[in-house]
Amino acid sequence: MARLESRSERIVNILEDKKGEDVLFIDLRGSGYFVDAVIIATSLSDKHTQALLDTLKERLKPLGEEFLKIQEGEEWIVVDLGDILIHLMTKRYRERYNIEQFLEELKER
Repeated sequence: MARLESRSERIVNILEDKKGEDVLFIDLRGSGYFVDAVIIATSLSDKHTQALLDTLKERLKPLGEEFLKIQEGEEWIVVDLGDILIHLMTKRYRERYNIEQFLEELKER
């Protein structure tokens, strides 16, 4: 599905453009996970995490992207776009929970 790739690429580009670090796209189609793709980005601080979210909303909503749910913690934000999940988190939080390892292992099953 080219649409998933183009949407994901757009999101990755926005995050990298706004200084998101170690931006990672994980294609989970066929894995049985509840979304088709996950994008993870490390933020520089709590304020930067919020700024990344604000920029995503500003740039994606006019393109018809629907933000179904947004969950926020002190060091992280998770954005549910239906078939794409975006994790924005500080370096400390990302290292602590290592979500990408879990998702890569899930893909291999």
